Amino acid sequence: MAGRREKGQSLRGSRIAIAIVIGVLLGCVIAFFFPHGLINPTPSVQNRRFGKSSFQIGSSSCESSERIKMLKSEIVSLSEKNSELKKNIRDLTEKLQLAEQGKDHAQKQVLVLGEQHKAGPFGTVKALRTNPTVVPDDSVNPRLAKLLEKVAVRRELIVALANSNVKEMLEVWFSSIKRAGIPNYLVIALDDRIVEFCKSNDVPVYKRDPDEGVDAVGRSGGNHAVSALKFRILREFLQLGYSVLLSDVDIVYLQNPFNHLYRDSDVESMSDGHNNMTAYGYNDVFDEPSMGWARYAHTMRIWVYNSGFFYIRPTIPSIELLDRVAHRMATQQNVWDQAVFNEELFYPSHPGYDGLHAAKRTMDMYMFMNSKVLFKTVRKDDKLKRLKPVIVHVNYHPDKLRRMKAVVEFYVNGKQGALDSFPDGSE
Repeated sequence: MAGRREKGQSLRGSRIAIAIVIGVLLGCVIAFFFPHGLINPTPSVQNRRFGKSSFQIGSSSCESSERIKMLKSEIVSLSEKNSELKKNIRDLTEKLQLAEQGKDHAQKQVLVLGEQHKAGPFGTVKALRTNPTVVPDDSVNPRLAKLLEKVAVRRELIVALANSNVKEMLEVWFSSIKRAGIPNYLVIALDDRIVEFCKSNDVPVYKRDPDEGVDAVGRSGGNHAVSALKFRILREFLQLGYSVLLSDVDIVYLQNPFNHLYRDSDVESMSDGHNNMTAYGYNDVFDEPSMGWARYAHTMRIWVYNSGFFYIRPTIPSIELLDRVAHRMATQQNVWDQAVFNEELFYPSHPGYDGLHAAKRTMDMYMFMNSKVLFKTVRKDDKLKRLKPVIVHVNYHPDKLRRMKAVVEFYVNGKQGALDSFPDGSE
């Protein structure tokens, strides 16, 4: 009896287990094929769900459109900040490179130029006056580097800045260059009209990448304002390893200037002087009678270099000169670039000021002639009139265009009376 009872209970337990397993399997099948249940929701409920879903989609679409606009605006803002940061990094890198190059400069120069030597006999010792050039860095401006490879001859060229205000003088300028057979020259156009004007006359031209600090002056600036820009712009030429003969456009070329340069200094410039004393320097004695026996004090004087025509080599002192002048022009009020240019070249080191250690040479005043020399002296002297200068710079007179054309008539077309009608100075 006991055995049959145990057997019946075991069979009942097995059936229950089987029923549970079947129920679980059936539930899984129903859940798989009918995920929303066996009873469908009413149409009204479905419509409510669909309407709610549509509203959410529409709202999401609106939010997405606004979000896209916000993201685009943020991207533009970040791009501008990124460009500004890149420019700052580039400026800081250049300053760091200059600092590294300037460190222990004297010792590095010895390493570049050779080993140290003992001084030779009396009268045979000559100091170094020609600084080594910098290593060219095409990454500074790859576009300009490619252009200069085509334009420059022996890594040197004439460079002039021009905007539409000086268009007529520019035409006389480049016409004289072509006539003299000078192939290596370039106009830096400060506005689009000059770009088109140069291209239409087969004149090499370059327009810088947009820079509002330069472009604002370049578009509408007068002669002095435009002239001040050159110290910033020329830096890239020197970093690329090119020597530049910087030229204003109020200049008439009569010979190739590259045949008359010494190239032994950092800066080789024409003078504003009008005779040997003023152009090359003199001992000016200052008289102060109240000092009695010591009434006479000797001073050294020289008339300034002309910042509208100078040859500058790609050396560390040359680049430092450009940086110094550009910095003062940007930070000081009511300063003239020619005055600053000469102060930085000539002022010696003294307490509170480190002078520039740049070698300099004054050009021959009759070969590289200013208009004071021409109109006050040369045109009145029969011997000097026979000389043919390399250039004539109409820097002393405001009626520049008329006098430039007269210079062409006199020296190129042989019209002997072409200069006679002008006064020595300005009217």
